[in-house]
Amino acid sequence: MRIALYPGSFDPVTKGHVDVATRAASLFDELVIGVFDTPPKNLLFTTAERVALVKEATAHVPNVRVEAYSSLTIEFARRIGAKFIVRGLRMGSDFEREFDMALMNRKMAPVIDTICLMSNADYQFISSSLLKEAAHGGGDVSVFVPDCSARALIKKLSLKPEKKNRRKK
Repeated sequence: MRIALYPGSFDPVTKGHVDVATRAASLFDELVIGVFDTPPKNLLFTTAERVALVKEATAHVPNVRVEAYSSLTIEFARRIGAKFIVRGLRMGSDFEREFDMALMNRKMAPVIDTICLMSNADYQFISSSLLKEAAHGGGDVSVFVPDCSARALIKKLSLKPEKKNRRKK
């Protein structure tokens, strides 16, 4: 059985993520989408929320399984029996970072290959960070995210207290 891992923080999952996952799933017997529990960035959604969003967004793909993990990605890949790590490339700067990670992973686990899929042109500029910033500013990001992510962003951001600019006298 050919198992691949598609890791990421998915905060939130975007249409670009779903596109890469859907195309990758067609190449392997099973695609495990690994939701990294503690990435070195500010997260809007909890791990459980991100896992639930990815599950809902990829429910149409029968051979996808979604799991949270907190170890090194290469260790998680070993644990689930993955022989491939799938990465999406949006632009040239993504390639440099992914190339470095692939070489490091190759050194740590020579039997696991990294497969890079080029992003669909419609999604090349989309990043979760950019989407959160736009949504936080009141922008409509529904064209860039699955419906479940759009609803979750609206709900999450409406729960935040309104920021007020107060000056002490």
